[in-house]
Amino acid sequence: MRKQWLKWILLLGLWTVIGLAFASQLYLSRAKIGDPVSWRFALGRSLADWYVFALLALPASWLARRFPLEKQTWAPALPLHIFASALFSLSWMLLRAWVEQLENRGGPVSFSAAFSHALVATFVFNLLVYWVVISVSHTVNYYRKYQEREMRAAALEKSLSEAKLQALQMQLNPHFLFNTLHAISSLVHKDAEAADRMISRLSDLLRYTLESTAEHEVPLEQELQVLDRYLEIEQTRFGARLTVRKQIAPETLTVLVPNLILQPLVENAIKHGIEPHSRPGLIEISAQRRDQTLVLEIRDNGKGFKDTKRERVGISNTRERLQQLYPSAHKFEMISAPQEGLTVRLQIPWRTAATEMRG
Repeated sequence: MRKQWLKWILLLGLWTVIGLAFASQLYLSRAKIGDPVSWRFALGRSLADWYVFALLALPASWLARRFPLEKQTWAPALPLHIFASALFSLSWMLLRAWVEQLENRGGPVSFSAAFSHALVATFVFNLLVYWVVISVSHTVNYYRKYQEREMRAAALEKSLSEAKLQALQMQLNPHFLFNTLHAISSLVHKDAEAADRMISRLSDLLRYTLESTAEHEVPLEQELQVLDRYLEIEQTRFGARLTVRKQIAPETLTVLVPNLILQPLVENAIKHGIEPHSRPGLIEISAQRRDQTLVLEIRDNGKGFKDTKRERVGISNTRERLQQLYPSAHKFEMISAPQEGLTVRLQIPWRTAATEMRG
């Protein structure tokens, strides 16, 4: 309602400004030719002229919207607007003659005399005003349609990105579930108590993943808590053979990171850096600030591998999610050294929930 009132006030202001401009022209031109008129006369006459135009512009604008002069519709619409422009001019002259009688300046004037004067003096000018109104209406309508298309395109792009992110996340969950169930099945007959603990931890982890699928970003502290649940599962599986060290800078805990971004990277480190070997395995997880970015690293002490381009599901999934969330504002590296393991490093913008709310 407020927008509608503001719209009408702005339109009235526009026609008033035009009337004031023509009033100034009338006042100065009459003074220049030696036939001066009062400012009150010039103002009253010009505003009466343009307020009648303002009234008639309403149906003219409706016609412009209803019958636009576009590529597909101009042929039937053009004759209609030509007829409407003549009717617009005639209507203005009739209304203006009636107003002239009401004003009664300089003595009584008959309706026919006022109409005849308007017919001679303003018919062509009125046609021009009609076409100006039509042109402005078309411009405004084209701009409005352009804005609507832009908004629809932005909304579509956002929904597509969210759908792709959700699809990537759903791709991750079955992959993790398959690996964990395989690990549980291998323990059922060897260590029933350990298998029971893994089932309990898996239940907690799955509950979280199902409840948080709509969240694309979470604070790092929350992400680490979820990672701990996953590591408890793997710790039960590997026992003392798996050691995990964390070096997390305290200021990084509130930084937003992609939801479930660490779990597939740690899973990849365990599966390819720890599991194939009988010696003790070490996973190191670090988080630190570097300028306006957060740097996360996951390192293992496996043998590493030569071809870092051959990526498993978890790694390729992570790379695609980062591309969706931070198209040109992230870095993702895999650094492998023989007998020194693999280091996965990702760098994302430094953003917290507090800064997002202020933004």
